[in-house]
Amino acid sequence: MGIFGRKKRGRHAMADPDESWEEDVAEEPEEDPEPDASEGPFDVTEAPEDGRPRIDLGSVRVPVPDGTQVQVEMDPQAGGVRAVHVVTAHGQVTVSAYAAPRSGGLWREKIAELTDQLRTDGAKVAPGQGEWGPELSALIGDVALRFVGVDGPRWMLRGVIAGPQSMAAEAPAVLRDIVRGTIVDRGDAPMPVRTPLPITLPDAVAEHIAQQQAQQ
Repeated sequence: MGIFGRKKRGRHAMADPDESWEEDVAEEPEEDPEPDASEGPFDVTEAPEDGRPRIDLGSVRVPVPDGTQVQVEMDPQAGGVRAVHVVTAHGQVTVSAYAAPRSGGLWREKIAELTDQLRTDGAKVAPGQGEWGPELSALIGDVALRFVGVDGPRWMLRGVIAGPQSMAAEAPAVLRDIVRGTIVDRGDAPMPVRTPLPITLPDAVAEHIAQQQAQQ
């Protein structure tokens, strides 16, 4: 696992499409398939002891496959961590968790909002279906995006991969593998729906970032 610098971020994180591009695709959504809880992502109460390397970010423990790097994106205004990305050969993966209602359904709301925002930004957008339900592909210039989401017990997990259009066919599988292996620790504290779950860095990573900042 490698660690490298801070990064400025555009409005959208990364992913990638394998559907045809139709900006105004109007399809009736299919019924969501019933996810197999044994295959993840996992609530912390059901976390597997599988020995898989993960970076512990407090609210989420994200798999870090061999050959990937971890990139920390700082928020200079708030002085904290904005996001942590896993950079793969097929694109940059970002996994984020949010507080959600017990009844679920937050991902369907978020994906509708995301679709509108992407189209406003001039992206070509295509809906799709995956193992957890609705997915979304988008193309902005030469950057291909794929978004997936999973409704869990009082949390919602969103994953996105962004990379070059040339990697569009392989990127969704990379994204799903990382999302599938993620462990979410929602905590017991009351929290408004849609609130991002807080990210905390491992001590070694935090020290590395502090050293970089001190040298600048």
